Amino acid sequence: MRKTLTNPNASFGSMPVFMTAISTILGAILFLRFGWAVGNVGFLGVITIIVVGHMVTIPTALAVAEIATNQKVQGGGAYYIISRSFGLNIGGAIGIALYLSQAISVAFYIIAFGEAFDAVIPYIPFEISPAIFKKGVTLIVMTLLSIVVVIRGANIGMKALYVVVGILFLSIILFFMGSSEGKDSAFVLNETAPNPESFFFVFTIIFPAFTGIAAGLGLSGDLKDPKKSIPRGTLWATLIGMIVYIAVAYKLTISATPSDLADDYLIMQHIALWGPIIPIGLAAATLSSAIGSILVAPRTLQAIGFDDILPYPHLNKWLAKGKEKDNDPLNGTVVTIVIAYFFVIIGDVNFVAQIISMFFMVTYGAICLISFLEYFAADPSYRPTFKHNKWFYSLAGAVLSFWLMFKMNLSYALLSVFIMVVIYLIISKYRPERRGLEKLFKGVVFQLSRQIQIFVQQANKEEQEYNWRPFAVCVSADSFERQSAFDLLGWISHKYGFGTYIHYVQGFLTNQTYHQSKKTLERLITRAKGSNTRVYIDTIISPSYTSAIAQVIQLSGISGKGSNLILFEFPSDNPEALKNALDNYVLFDSCKMDVCFLNTSLKGFGYKKEIHVWIGRHDFHNANLMILLAYIIMGHPEWQKGFIKIFSLVSSKESEEERRKWLDRIKSGRLPIASGNVQMIPFNEGDSKEDIVKKQSHDADLTILGFSSEEIKKGTERFTQYDSMGNILFVNAYRKKEIE
Repeated sequence: MRKTLTNPNASFGSMPVFMTAISTILGAILFLRFGWAVGNVGFLGVITIIVVGHMVTIPTALAVAEIATNQKVQGGGAYYIISRSFGLNIGGAIGIALYLSQAISVAFYIIAFGEAFDAVIPYIPFEISPAIFKKGVTLIVMTLLSIVVVIRGANIGMKALYVVVGILFLSIILFFMGSSEGKDSAFVLNETAPNPESFFFVFTIIFPAFTGIAAGLGLSGDLKDPKKSIPRGTLWATLIGMIVYIAVAYKLTISATPSDLADDYLIMQHIALWGPIIPIGLAAATLSSAIGSILVAPRTLQAIGFDDILPYPHLNKWLAKGKEKDNDPLNGTVVTIVIAYFFVIIGDVNFVAQIISMFFMVTYGAICLISFLEYFAADPSYRPTFKHNKWFYSLAGAVLSFWLMFKMNLSYALLSVFIMVVIYLIISKYRPERRGLEKLFKGVVFQLSRQIQIFVQQANKEEQEYNWRPFAVCVSADSFERQSAFDLLGWISHKYGFGTYIHYVQGFLTNQTYHQSKKTLERLITRAKGSNTRVYIDTIISPSYTSAIAQVIQLSGISGKGSNLILFEFPSDNPEALKNALDNYVLFDSCKMDVCFLNTSLKGFGYKKEIHVWIGRHDFHNANLMILLAYIIMGHPEWQKGFIKIFSLVSSKESEEERRKWLDRIKSGRLPIASGNVQMIPFNEGDSKEDIVKKQSHDADLTILGFSSEEIKKGTERFTQYDSMGNILFVNAYRKKEIE
C-alpha cells in the first residue's frame, strides 16, 4: 500500500510557516535592491510597487487560507492545492514551473548572499577580483548548505531559521535607529535619480520579495495541523512584511538622495546605527531565504513524483521516495542542489529575479483563480472554516497576476507560458485519462446553467411569434432500433434551439427498471458523444406510453422554457408504431405544442443534400414552420452542402400570382432560399397530391409535408401513402409562425 505524502512525525506549527515566509519577504531584495528601487521610482513609486504587489499577494494569502481550511493539504503546498483543484495534468504543468522557481530561488539567495561580502573586499590582504571573490564565496556557501540539508534535513534547517531571522530583525531595528544626516535635500514624494529604470522593470526585480506566501505553504507536509498553521503563518508574515517595507521606504527616502540610493546597492549600511549589521543582516536574510527555499523546493518535487506527473515511472518513484524516518525528500534535495548550482554559476541577480517573478506570478494567479471558481461552483463539499475571503478579492488577484506578468517582461512571460504549455502537452500525452479542468469547471458550468435557466424561466413572457425557436422533445422506445429521430433532433437543436431525447422504458418504477434505465442512459450518452450531438438525453419509466408523454410535455427541460415541439418517429413498414402518438394527440393540442411525425424508410436521409418542402392549400398555419425547420436543419454541418426546394400546390389560374408572392418574400430577405428553388405545381380537383409528391420528391433526402389536426381522425392513413421515398417529416403547427 502506498503511503501518503506526509511526515509521520510532523510537529511543525504556525511559527515555522511564519519564519519561512517572513525570511523570504524580508530577504535579499530588502537589503540589496530596495534602496535602488526607491532611487529609480521615488517614494511614491515604490509605495505603488508595494501596494500593487500586495494586491496580488494578499488575495493569494486569503485564498491560501481559505483553501487550506477546506481540505487536508499534504506535501507539496501550492502544488498540492492547484493540482487537486485544476486536476493533475494542469496542476503538474504549473507545479513543475513552481518547483523550478523555488529551486532557482535557492541560487538567487546564495548569489545575493555573496553581495554581502562587498564590505569585506577592501580588507582582503591580497589582490583579487571582487567578482571572482564573491563567486567563490557563493560556491562555498552553496556547498556547505547542501551538505547540512542533505545530512540533517528539515529540522536543522528550521533551527537555523530561528537564528538567522533573529539577526534579520536586529539589523532592521538598527537600520531604523540610524541617522539621516547625510541627506541635504527635502523629502519629495516622486523624486528619482537621473535616467531612472522603468516602473515595471523595477517591479519585476522587487516582486520576489513578496513571494514568501508560497515558501511557507511549501512546508505543508511537515505541519502538525496545516489548516491552522498555514493561514496564521502566511497572513501574519504578509501583513508584517508589508508594514516593514512601507516603513523602510520612508526611512530610505528621508535618509539619502535618489542618486545615492540608485548607485549604492548597500546604501542601508551607511544609514544604520552600526553599519556592519547590514551586510550581516543581508547575509542572514539571504541565508535564511536560501534555507527556506531549499526546504520547500524538494517537497514540491517529491509531491510531483508522488502523483506520477513525469512520463518516466521510475523517475517518479525515485523522486517520491523519502527517508524512512520522516519522509524527508533526499532525492528531491539532490536535484534541487544541482539546479541551484547551475544558476549560482550564472551569478546575475537581476536575471534570476525576473525568472522567479514570472513563475511565481503564474502560481499566485492560479491559486486566486481556484478560489474564485470554487465560489461560483458552490460545491457543498467546499466548506472552508476561514470565512474572511471574498470572491472579488480572488478575481482581482487572478486578473492582476496575469496582467502584471505580461507588463513586467513580455518575452519572459511568453517564454514561461510556452514552457508550461509544452509541459502540459507532454503530461497529457503520457496521462490522457487525467485531463484537468473538468474537475473544477463542471461546478461553475452547473451554476451558470442553473442561473440561466432561472433567468429564462422568469423572463418567459408571451413573446412575438417571430422570436420562435425550437424547444423540441422526442419520446421513443426504439432508440437502439432506429437512429433517424435522434439525428433529426440533433440537427434541429444544433444551433438554433434545444433538443431533449427521452427513451421510454415501459413498466413500474422498481429497482430493476431503475438500473435498466441507467444502463440505457449510459449507452445513449456514449452514442451521442460519437455523433457529436448537442441533445440532452434522459430516460423515463412509466407503465403506459400515455402517462410517459403526459409527464414529459409538462416538464420545462434544460431550456427553462418548456417544450414547444414534440417529435415522434415510425418506420414506413410498421405504421402501427405511430398509433400511440395519434391516440395522445389531444395532449399535445392542450399544451399548445407543434407536432412532427418522422416517417423513416430504408433510404434514410440519403446524402443529406436536398430538402423538399411541400406547401398545400390547407397549410396556412404549417407553411412557415415547415420552412423554418428546413432552414434550421440546413444549419447543421452535415447538411452544409444541401439546399431547400419549395413546392407550392396551387390551382392553374393562381400559379403565377402565387409565384410572385413567393419571389417577393425571397427578395425581401424573408426566405433564405434561391428563387430558382421555388416551384409552383398546378393542382386541380381530383389530382392525387400523394402521386405528385412521390414523382417530384422521389430522390429527396428529406421531404417535409404539412398535416392538420382534422386528418388525425383518419388514423395512420394520411401518413402511409408515400412508398419508396426517403424520410418524410409531417408537420403540424399549433399556430402560424412569422418569418422575419
